[in-house]
Amino acid sequence: MTACLFDLDGVLTQTALVHNAAWKQTFDSFLTAWSARHGLAFVPFDSGSDYHRYVDGRQRADGVRTFLASRGIVLPEGGPDDTPDRETVNGIGNRKNVLVLQKIKEGAVQVYPGSVEYLKAAKAAGLRRVVVSASANCKDVLEAAGIADLLEARVDGVVARELGLPGKPAPDTFLYGAELLGLDPANCAVYEDAQAGVAAGRAGGFGIVIGVDRVGQAEALREHGADVVVTDLSELLPR
Repeated sequence: MTACLFDLDGVLTQTALVHNAAWKQTFDSFLTAWSARHGLAFVPFDSGSDYHRYVDGRQRADGVRTFLASRGIVLPEGGPDDTPDRETVNGIGNRKNVLVLQKIKEGAVQVYPGSVEYLKAAKAAGLRRVVVSASANCKDVLEAAGIADLLEARVDGVVARELGLPGKPAPDTFLYGAELLGLDPANCAVYEDAQAGVAAGRAGGFGIVIGVDRVGQAEALREHGADVVVTDLSELLPR
């Protein structure tokens, strides 16, 4: 392995908690209104199973679409610039993003100390380093976390949209990360905490897929293709 391709939320930074809370607030608000209009019982968004199965690791619109489909709800797609009050896939996604940006501005971004230690060790060892995230806020998060200088390149939700790259569990964003470095995927390691992201690493034929289990889903990460599962990247450092 000569390169490391890192997911952001849940691997390098603790923003997965911020995203999870924002998704719950967004979906619960939508589901409350939807249930009332259609005479249905309100079933809230589950921050555990719903988040990890339908949303975690996916691009924003994909997460909205996938979760709503699990409830038998189909909405118009709308467009990327839909206002947060629009009842469309993109409108709901943008509503969630407003909440996330607010949290980032409030200083909610924290890093995992073991991940920073690992990034520094990887840089010192001469390994190439790219962040591959579904988040459109990746640049802001890296800067807020103070780790932007430890990464050479960024493939995020903005890049994916500009290039038309499908999001995880498709491998395309990871493959583009390897391409930016001029490397074969077989020489790259993928680091992911999301089931969809692990599946993307496996589908892309990467040399090794490392699952990072922050929430007790080690077995699910293995089932989706992780070769190794750790609870923190510091476990991979020599002692």
